[in-house]
Amino acid sequence: MLQTLYDYFWWERLWLPVNLTWADLEDRDGRVYAKASDLYITLPLALLFLIVRYFFELYVATPLAALLNIKEKTRLRAPPNATLEHFYLTSGKQPKQKPWFYDMKKVWEGYPIQSTIPSQYWYYMIELSFYWSLLFSIASDVKRKDFKEQIIHHVATIILISFSWFANYIRAGTLIMALHDSSDYLLESAKMFNYAGWKNTCNNIFIVFAIVFIITRLVILPFWILHCTLVYPLELYPAFFGYYFFNSMMGVLQLLHIFWAYLILRMAHKFITGKLVEDERSDREETESSEGEEAAAGGGAKSRPLANGHPILNNNHRKND
Repeated sequence: MLQTLYDYFWWERLWLPVNLTWADLEDRDGRVYAKASDLYITLPLALLFLIVRYFFELYVATPLAALLNIKEKTRLRAPPNATLEHFYLTSGKQPKQKPWFYDMKKVWEGYPIQSTIPSQYWYYMIELSFYWSLLFSIASDVKRKDFKEQIIHHVATIILISFSWFANYIRAGTLIMALHDSSDYLLESAKMFNYAGWKNTCNNIFIVFAIVFIITRLVILPFWILHCTLVYPLELYPAFFGYYFFNSMMGVLQLLHIFWAYLILRMAHKFITGKLVEDERSDREETESSEGEEAAAGGGAKSRPLANGHPILNNNHRKND
């Protein structure tokens, strides 16, 4: 029975277009293709992320915070990525090996006979491992009001990354991950400057984050990326299960982006009008806000009402992640 279930799960008609089989994606003639077995490495890498995070917080972040007289707060710093920097310097701003980054129709050119390159492999493995670590640690982190939305987001992201890998949606998946990463580092930077007490820098970075978030996730994602995954494949193949599955999960993510964008805009409005607000995602029972209104930034920290006037990133009493 298990063999029958296995055969049905990997039935080519579910995951690949008509007249194509998994044999077409076997390595040959020096070309390497994505394989489902490649995803096994993400589980030990996720464990490694948790270990690195633990020791970093214990031996680096906490002593640094104490040195700066920041109590019960963690300051995170994104390490420089020598591999990406070297790739940029050697390949230029528009590398020739990725024309599909600028021409959406090339995302599906020759699909699914599209070989992978080492940079794509490591981008996928590290990104998927990171989201596994977030899912594993969410139960032990500070519980926020969007706890359920965070779980849905992490699960949907893990499913999307995994599916896009073994179904060889590598080009579309790379574009989607890069689009999401473009705003995340701005929010983390704003949080770090807020913890260090750099109010003006924090506020300016947060404004840039809000603009980038809205443009990338409410404009580029639905009108370019989703258009690319919904329309262009049908010019090459009839719709199949994998097509519907992938775009359904993308729809779930898009709904979450709309939800978080609403909270960001609501918070931004209160910030511009000078009203004191607190993090929309914090637990109302553990805050002392007299307004009864809260705001969020789709990934902000748990906060009490803000004494310094910043509407989302400040935390005067509690530890943030």
